[in-house]
Amino acid sequence: MTTQKVPTRMQMAPSLAGPNAGYMPGFGNDYETEVLPDALPQGMNSPQKCNYGLYGEQLSGTAFTAPAHQNERTWCYRIRPSVKHSHRYTKIDMPFWKSAPNVDPDVTSLGQYRWDPLPHTDEKLTFVSGMRTMTTAGDVNTQVGMATHIYLATESMVDDYFFSADSELLVVPQEGVLRFSTELGIIDIEPKEIAIIPRGLLFRVEVLEGPARGFVCENYGQKFELPGRGPIGANCMANPRDFKAPVAAYEDREVPSTVTVKWCGQFHKTEIGQSPLDVVAWHGNYAPVKYDLRTYCPVGAILFDHPDPSIFTVLTAPSGQPGTANIDFVLFRERWMVAEDTFRPPWYHKNIMSELMGNIYGQYDAKPKGFIPGGMSLHNMMLPHGPDKNAFEGASNADLQAEKLDNTMSFMFETRFPQHLTAFAADEAPLQDDYIDCWSDIEKKFDGTPGKK
Repeated sequence: MTTQKVPTRMQMAPSLAGPNAGYMPGFGNDYETEVLPDALPQGMNSPQKCNYGLYGEQLSGTAFTAPAHQNERTWCYRIRPSVKHSHRYTKIDMPFWKSAPNVDPDVTSLGQYRWDPLPHTDEKLTFVSGMRTMTTAGDVNTQVGMATHIYLATESMVDDYFFSADSELLVVPQEGVLRFSTELGIIDIEPKEIAIIPRGLLFRVEVLEGPARGFVCENYGQKFELPGRGPIGANCMANPRDFKAPVAAYEDREVPSTVTVKWCGQFHKTEIGQSPLDVVAWHGNYAPVKYDLRTYCPVGAILFDHPDPSIFTVLTAPSGQPGTANIDFVLFRERWMVAEDTFRPPWYHKNIMSELMGNIYGQYDAKPKGFIPGGMSLHNMMLPHGPDKNAFEGASNADLQAEKLDNTMSFMFETRFPQHLTAFAADEAPLQDDYIDCWSDIEKKFDGTPGKK
């Protein structure tokens, strides 16, 4: 692991000391933060004149008339209005970043697939130029569905900025440490943490330790939210206080810069004369957040049976159909297994959801071999999957004592839409051609003898 020194140019707001310095706790909170005293208007949003000669501007993440519990917007007080961070746009090519619909007639998406980790290269890649799309689902133009990417990053974005008009980005690092310098503040993330970058928010990504590799879920639909806990009640799973939003930070730098925009699946670039990260104060509930996956408190069966994987949902992006998600982000981390007379790994199943899994570290209990850190697998909708023979035999014959699944963290991007492979996933990524054979040696055990198990 190498370390790349990146100067911290942003002027940050004062914050509480301690391990969470630079962050404010809560998910969907109405935050307020300022770098300079009295930069944030009180009692109103749009004064006739803002202090320090700042411009007031609203960033809306939902329709103006969205219900109160869904309505998201943030008021920004910035050195220049964002119209000054936009000029004539030139269309550019990003050949490895694809958007739905992206159905390649030469690629078969029907099947069970698994990939080894995407290897690092000597090519100089930023978080944006190193994005490699593996699957797409839905339609970016009608704002439903998602895409799954792997990023490879070896160098920082310097005077180079990006935002997606199409989607919010859920970033899951697997190697390396990244810094997201955004319009609303700074977020640093490392493996075992995630970040959510809202749709429309400008940012620059710096590689603090690299090379960096990880997974990205690009959400075209409704924003991620915490799942309803139902009878679980008020606690466990992902708790709102463990999500952290950044305090305000800004740059006042006159330097030639580029802004790249992803819009309806196409990429455009504009040239400007300054850093666009110039928000001196802000308040609202539309903001980037980070979350430490080690704070996720799993719940499960404490007597018998293996619950549905939805019990491990960290975040959900709803669809128009109650209970059926546009995307679920599900985490399988260290936990105790105590169920009696129970087949403890995930059972054999097929369902309407398409399941893309990634391994952050350790060993996954349903696939003891082959599913390695940095790797991923895809089980598309209505295709059967489940434990391989070794996992089945081991779990079927184990002495069922209390057992801790340790040194394991994998996740799932699950969607109600079929996930279509890109040509890159089918032809260039390290596909395990023999993955389907992991079930080939499962034996017939039925012989009709009454009472036989």
